[in-house]
Amino acid sequence: VQLQACGGGLVQAGGSLRLSCVVSGNIPSMNAMGWYRHPPGKQRELVAVINDDSTNYAESVKGRFTISGDVAKNTMFLQMNSLKPEDTAVYYCYALTGSTINWGQGTQVTVSS
Repeated sequence: VQLQACGGGLVQAGGSLRLSCVVSGNIPSMNAMGWYRHPPGKQRELVAVINDDSTNYAESVKGRFTISGDVAKNTMFLQMNSLKPEDTAVYYCYALTGSTINWGQGTQVTVSS
């Protein structure tokens, strides 16, 4: 299973970015997909998760970020609006297949004040 994430970049506070993640390869089953982020000097944190039935968000991004996609098509997006400097991080997409977590490479998001 391979995950390819893209869409990061540099944006001013209040701006928007859209991250994409495509999953390819021999995928036995897809239970959920989501995004983590790793801010500089901080621990990694779960940002958003999507599965067939629901979406869930970290409190820090609720109302600003929207996760969407099609698990059946192995694609996922993270629309990030009203970005804040504290959103600066490397963002990683993941896919849960069976009991295995598959990771994509990170994409850097930098929000300037």
